[in-house]
Amino acid sequence: MASIYTLQDKNVRKTWLLMAVFVAVIVAVGFSFSYIYDAPEILWVAIVFSVGMNIFAYWNSDKIALKLSGAVPVVRSDYPDLWNVTENLAITAGLPMPTLYLINDPAPNAFATGRDKEHAAVAVTSGLLQTLNRTELEGVIAHELSHIGNRDILLQTVVVVLVGFIAILSDMFIRVSFWGGGRSREGGGGGVLALIGIVFIILSPIIATLIQLAISRKREFLADASGALLTRYPEGLASALEKIHAYTVPMRRASTAMAHLYIANPFGVSRRGMGFAKLFLTHPPVQERINALRGT
Repeated sequence: MASIYTLQDKNVRKTWLLMAVFVAVIVAVGFSFSYIYDAPEILWVAIVFSVGMNIFAYWNSDKIALKLSGAVPVVRSDYPDLWNVTENLAITAGLPMPTLYLINDPAPNAFATGRDKEHAAVAVTSGLLQTLNRTELEGVIAHELSHIGNRDILLQTVVVVLVGFIAILSDMFIRVSFWGGGRSREGGGGGVLALIGIVFIILSPIIATLIQLAISRKREFLADASGALLTRYPEGLASALEKIHAYTVPMRRASTAMAHLYIANPFGVSRRGMGFAKLFLTHPPVQERINALRGT
């Protein structure tokens, strides 16, 4: 029978799986180029790089996410309501008090990050504090604390670094393929493998995006439900989501690599659609989340 502990363990396994997939993608790209240019050293560089990036992402991905968002740390005297709400909910959830950060942006939004509950952070925008009342703020903070309690945060934050680097490397390799020189192999077999390698390089950003989407949407429903249980008032989060969704202007520092971290799409009005189109959204449709919270 599933429990919060089995879900936590599942997220830990997903994190290791994501890191393994990253290694496989980078090594495969490196192998393609080492074959195309008859340069075995490229493969070794790819192996070392992929392992090094996993280690770097584990220890530093939260710092990168906070830096990319422009978040600055706050103390109790800066925003006592935010601090008290977070502290009370953290105690109720049995979690250490996360470090609080503020993003100076009128768009209401928030995210949680960190490698574990002892090194967790919650960042909220100035717009969120201005838009929501205390009950709605409690709903949002409970949602983010649920990400921490469910061990979503490491998986979410590592994706920021790994997916971003796959996209950057793929772009760089594509440019090398079309404009660079090198000792490319001759012959029909080599040409076929070279073509396969280039196709794989072109597809790797899509692979990275699919990884990002696969780990994001279901966890939002789980965090909504867990947050509602924490506050014992689902309407608080439902009302907060309505207000957040009503703000249609993108965040000033919205980033594709970080979109899945936020409680709602940081690009403003999301692409709405049904069926196949929904596969390419980083978040479930807000109305579906609100209906689930209200039981409608």
